[in-house]
Amino acid sequence: MPEPRFLQIHTLTAYPAALLNRDDSGLAKRLTYGGVIRTRVSSQCLKRHWRIADDPNALHAIDGADAAYRSRELVTRKVLGSLSAPASVMKAIEPEFQMAVYGDKGTAKSARQTLLLGEREIAWLRAEAERLAGEADGDAAAAKTLAADWRKTFRDTIKAMREVTALPGGLVGALFGRMVTSDPEANITAPVHVAHAFTVGGEETESDYFTAVDDLADDAPGADTIQETELTSGLYYGYVVVDLPGLKRNLGPAADTLAGPVLHNLVHLIAEVSPGAKLGSTAPYSRASFMLLEAGDRQPRSLAEAFHKAVRGDATAATRALAEHLGRLDAAYATGEERHFLSLRDETVPGAGRGTLKVLADFAAALPGRIA
Repeated sequence: MPEPRFLQIHTLTAYPAALLNRDDSGLAKRLTYGGVIRTRVSSQCLKRHWRIADDPNALHAIDGADAAYRSRELVTRKVLGSLSAPASVMKAIEPEFQMAVYGDKGTAKSARQTLLLGEREIAWLRAEAERLAGEADGDAAAAKTLAADWRKTFRDTIKAMREVTALPGGLVGALFGRMVTSDPEANITAPVHVAHAFTVGGEETESDYFTAVDDLADDAPGADTIQETELTSGLYYGYVVVDLPGLKRNLGPAADTLAGPVLHNLVHLIAEVSPGAKLGSTAPYSRASFMLLEAGDRQPRSLAEAFHKAVRGDATAATRALAEHLGRLDAAYATGEERHFLSLRDETVPGAGRGTLKVLADFAAALPGRIA
């Protein structure tokens, strides 16, 4: 087999009576594909739940997986929050650190980007703040001057720190990337590419009328509150691509020990972790009824076209449509991917070996070791 460059992950997952991802009006997110309106779940929604999952295969459970935090208050809470310097010194230092991290308008919280910083970057910034506070020796005016001079060299010094530090943006940054508008050199290119999931058939939606009853109101029996929400059902096609060399580059010196476990856990998370919306009222917990992994050296290609013509929303019909489309692609392009799949149905996939989720996760975990 050729040296793998990309890992492609395809899933089919069913959800009944749920509202997995809402738009700005509170309704289910949608897209039109093949002339048919589908329900969708955004890639941002999917990635967030994989990132924060509290699971035996969580990303944060991997040895050596540095944490990262996404916030407008990183300087306030993570960098300066635990320092013991006098309040006047901290007040003098803080504006310079806010502008260094968030840009020239960073002193106003509303103007800050919701930025991702890794634990190593935060620790370095905290150490720098401690050093400046120590040098100021309780003098607020001196602290302000020191911090202003420090900010002039901030870009160069933090760049040097990042170049010699493994996972400067934490494991989350190494997987899903980072954009820093105030410092383009801090950007991290994402090696994990996630498509919006969408239903293989047309939208199935209803307006859910519900009430709340006042338990203590004996003078007005019946509903105290009447509301409506939208619920949708459907079988969703999901698609994820991992740029394997890109992943190893982002992991840096830790690639040999982290890349395999990261892919192993990511496969588990994609198959087993559901978007956590309206948990109390819809219990939208599901697992993929179908998952296909492909490793190859050619440009990835989604199998979404299998559902350009909406198919009946059951896993058997959808799996068959996907397998038939994959067979047509093989006949036309012969790209020779190595494949493994799992399915709850008695279906076959061209050129793919059938296995359990453990088999698929172990296959993914072994891929980085095959890259020179």
